[in-house]
Amino acid sequence: MRETFTFTIDPADAKDFDDAISFERVESQESIVESYQIGVHIADVSFYVKPGTKIDDQAYQRGTSVYLVDRVIPMLPEELCNDKCSLRPGEDKLCMSVIFTMDAHARVLKYKVCRTVIRSDARLNYDQAQAIIEGSNSVETSSSRDSEITNALLTLHSLASQLRAERIANGALTIEQEEMRFRLDAHGHPTEIYFESPNEAHHLIEEFMLLANKTIAKAVGSGRPFVYRVHDLPDADKLDEVERFKKQYTGKRGSRYAAKSTEGLRRAIEMLTIRAQAKAVYSTYNIGHYGLAFSHYTHFTSPIRRYPDLMVHRLVEKYILTGKKVEMNREEMELMCEHCSACEQDAAQAERDSIKQYQALWMSDHIGEIHTGYISGITDFGLFVQLDDNRCEGLIHISKIGDIKRYNLGDAVTVKIENVDINRSLIDFVFA
Repeated sequence: MRETFTFTIDPADAKDFDDAISFERVESQESIVESYQIGVHIADVSFYVKPGTKIDDQAYQRGTSVYLVDRVIPMLPEELCNDKCSLRPGEDKLCMSVIFTMDAHARVLKYKVCRTVIRSDARLNYDQAQAIIEGSNSVETSSSRDSEITNALLTLHSLASQLRAERIANGALTIEQEEMRFRLDAHGHPTEIYFESPNEAHHLIEEFMLLANKTIAKAVGSGRPFVYRVHDLPDADKLDEVERFKKQYTGKRGSRYAAKSTEGLRRAIEMLTIRAQAKAVYSTYNIGHYGLAFSHYTHFTSPIRRYPDLMVHRLVEKYILTGKKVEMNREEMELMCEHCSACEQDAAQAERDSIKQYQALWMSDHIGEIHTGYISGITDFGLFVQLDDNRCEGLIHISKIGDIKRYNLGDAVTVKIENVDINRSLIDFVFA
């Protein structure tokens, strides 16, 4: 598919491009409804990383890449993830692809799973793609095919919006959290905290990756041992707690709402809702994905940074591409799924710890300042407060609270930064 118009959309600072999208209109005299051929192309890591090799053993032990504030610990050697497998523009790259034929109503008319060779025509970042979607005529890209990029993005945006609306109508969760980012100086010290929110360009890529993952799970996993990404039902008692909390401040007794930080209340409700959810894990036993409202789901689209995706690529080859009737050992695969789930949780904890460390480093330069925030947690040893402007969280110890007063989750408060323990990533507040 070297001649098919293809491009990538990634963060501006990305070095490994593991997914690309191709787009072309389908000419048909049989239908008056316009249709399109859309390819979701994923770097074919399985071609380079074979089972039983030292590289594969190391990748399995890591399970995932780890994204810390100041560095990335890649699952694969950089020569693979940033060079051989990365779908860089103007270079022939091996991919495992799902090619969809879709109509203008975002209905999949047919699809095929295959190995391909692509040559990306352009590398876009999310800001460039968003500007094109919003109608900007002054976007500079790395390609001479700007008119094709614009036409493709606008059509794909329309299709993705319909796919997203359908998911939400089917009950998918729509909680979207801003991602905290740090700007670091030459010595690695944080100089600024800022936030990135998903935009329409993010949603475009997300919806087509979800579509590919769902399609692969249905096509490959039916009736055979397979690696699913599953998400169980939420904790009913915790969901009831969320509903009681919402009614308390949005119902007839909403007079107490005035004591709340509006944004803080929203974030408190969001936090309680997230805490009520089960953790998504990998398993050979398919129970569906509650959060996405999918009956079948897997991870196929990021084999450069997630080992389960590499496992899925190998299953696609064994079950579909070779045409052989091969059955994998379910018990062995289940143990591998459990290992990968544990690695994912360890990586997530490392990433949270890294963020807390840099929050503490940043706050150490602001001791004595006064900020507004909201009560984000209540324990028997004090109150946790998350600040409005930078989302850093600290503790007002019970010994510093003073006069007995009723405090509630979401209450608006004003605090002073009293102390920071950088080594333990602890921030202490007092009421201002």
